[in-house]
Amino acid sequence: MIKITKAEFLISCPNLKQCPDYNLPEIALVGRSNVGKSSFINTLVNRKNLAYTSNTPGKTRLINLYKIEDKLVLADLPGYGYAKVSKKEQELWGKNLEEYLLNRKDLKYVIQLIDARHDVQKNDLQMREWLDYYKIPAVTVATKADAISKNKLPQSLKQISDTLHTEVIGFSAKTGLGKEKVLKLMFES
Repeated sequence: MIKITKAEFLISCPNLKQCPDYNLPEIALVGRSNVGKSSFINTLVNRKNLAYTSNTPGKTRLINLYKIEDKLVLADLPGYGYAKVSKKEQELWGKNLEEYLLNRKDLKYVIQLIDARHDVQKNDLQMREWLDYYKIPAVTVATKADAISKNKLPQSLKQISDTLHTEVIGFSAKTGLGKEKVLKLMFES
């Protein structure tokens, strides 16, 4: 069993140019606003508030970098989709997200978080198609799996898997479902 004992917030950056180079493998987190990226990070590192959580979509507006076990960097990227910000600001986020994913030298792969409670949204599918087009490796994690009955969870995971043509890991920040599988992936691949 993998247990995280050291995790630290490094820096928030508005764009790739401002992101320091840590010479460590990097894993980027992408997902719709309010998909649970911060809760995902906090669960992985066994901390309640390393990453700031909010009930308001669109709070992550910068690239937030976290060092885990001095072995890798997690990059929490601004969420796509619904957020109460101007179209211009959403476009800037999109540009910064794209620049980061295409040009970050130590990026190993992307973890795309999808809300297990809903069908795959149009912008989730667009993000996956974009990642595939640029040949950026991606792993799919279905968050908030605890909010679905145990009987319906397999159907939800299958729907996400069929839509995105990939394996899906069910994850719950509340119960820890999928945590070990994600940690193994992060540290053993």
